[in-house]
Amino acid sequence: MRARTPFDEPPVPGTATEVAPGVLWMQLPLPWALNHVNVYALDDGDGWTVIDTGLDTTKIREVWEALLSGPLGGRPLRRVVVTHHHPDHVGLAGWLAARGAELVMPRTGYLLSRMLRGEEQSLPPKPVVAFWKRAGMDAELLAQRRTERPFNFTDWVAPLPLSYARIREGDRLRIGGRDWLIRMGEGHAPEHATFWQERGDLVIGGDQLLPGISPNLGVQPTEPENDPVTDWIEACERLAAFARPDQLVLPGHKKPYSGLPERLAQMAQGHRDALDRLAGHLAVPRTGGDCFAPLFRRSVTRDSYGLALAEALGHLNALVAQGRAQREMGDDGAWRWRAV
Repeated sequence: MRARTPFDEPPVPGTATEVAPGVLWMQLPLPWALNHVNVYALDDGDGWTVIDTGLDTTKIREVWEALLSGPLGGRPLRRVVVTHHHPDHVGLAGWLAARGAELVMPRTGYLLSRMLRGEEQSLPPKPVVAFWKRAGMDAELLAQRRTERPFNFTDWVAPLPLSYARIREGDRLRIGGRDWLIRMGEGHAPEHATFWQERGDLVIGGDQLLPGISPNLGVQPTEPENDPVTDWIEACERLAAFARPDQLVLPGHKKPYSGLPERLAQMAQGHRDALDRLAGHLAVPRTGGDCFAPLFRRSVTRDSYGLALAEALGHLNALVAQGRAQREMGDDGAWRWRAV
């Protein structure tokens, strides 16, 4: 059974669509190619629990004000639950929690959010520039980026509260009159929380369970030897044991859908196939920046170059970990990977 959606159109910002009794689907705008993020509100009777929050921008705060006074009826927020630490999901968690709500999220995401928010940089630090050079970033783009303000967490994420409630693998939460089992994904973000309704057919998937697109599986300067692709494939295989065709998956982007078993198989196989294509591409030595064609099979714009390079490194690290490739430092200070 293929993934399918029962919804023709997503909700307009400031409005909500009820996807199940007491469960509201809302979309917030994003200033990027992926121009929206999904958030959900679950009716707790005396208030609401919201899942994920969007970026901290003036525009998105205004959308939230419209949601709080409109579809949410002015009733209080009791909990703000965050699936993972990326800015489009945690950005307004602190702002919403300041209204009296409890912040609930995985420990890894909470600590990473606080750490990254404390590191404001006007220019890329030298170790980051060195990481880009070793990865094989385009020389012209590297020269440009070393003079520009880099992506700063603090530009997009409001201050988080000092305390939070931790969730971990196997925990149970009662939200919206339903009992949920928490299962952690990996690959796109460490300790990414997904929520599986017990004795029901809803799954809240965040970016771990997206329809139609794969989230970025990238390597960052803070963990240059990371292997997110292997983590992702293993997570797909592990979560597949709990997936059913009839479950309605509420993803972090795009529309809610059903057909999760096939979707998990597609996501895992898609990256296995990408690794095979990349291994063939490494018949001659390549830098990370030389590896976009077999992975993405489309042109990479300057705006998406950084994410593409990070994901290329993720696949190259996976091939090295599998013993299918090795790397050597070139005279120009960039790694070259080649098939074994």
